[in-house]
Amino acid sequence: MLIYLTKFVKEDIPLFRNIISDLFPRTTRPKVDYGDLFNQVDLVCESSQYNLISCQAFKDKIIQLYDTLQIRYGLMIVGPAGGGKTSNYNVLKESISRLADDKTFFKTQTNIINPKAITHAELYSEPVVIPILIFFIFF
Repeated sequence: MLIYLTKFVKEDIPLFRNIISDLFPRTTRPKVDYGDLFNQVDLVCESSQYNLISCQAFKDKIIQLYDTLQIRYGLMIVGPAGGGKTSNYNVLKESISRLADDKTFFKTQTNIINPKAITHAELYSEPVVIPILIFFIFF
């Protein structure tokens, strides 16, 4: 359920949680322990490479990104300039790479694609029809 929260504005999150609890009254949300990841995020933020303040809102966004990546293969991070998009995924990437144990976490790399540099079909993995010219020669 946490992955859907990133798609809502802040005011709609309590409404969504209430709807879910009305639909599934006997179900409780499982608690996920991000202990090692949280600790590593703090260490990465404090490192001289990033020099960031690890506030709770920033960590929440990192966890939302992490949860989204657990069920999706690729994603787009959008937001205003200076909103922390690059720092968010770089801190997550570095944290996961430092925790790499080949069981839960793995060495991580990112590939950035400029959406203006490729076609719409390539960007969204739509099937591309390649036109083939066939010449008929009649004698």
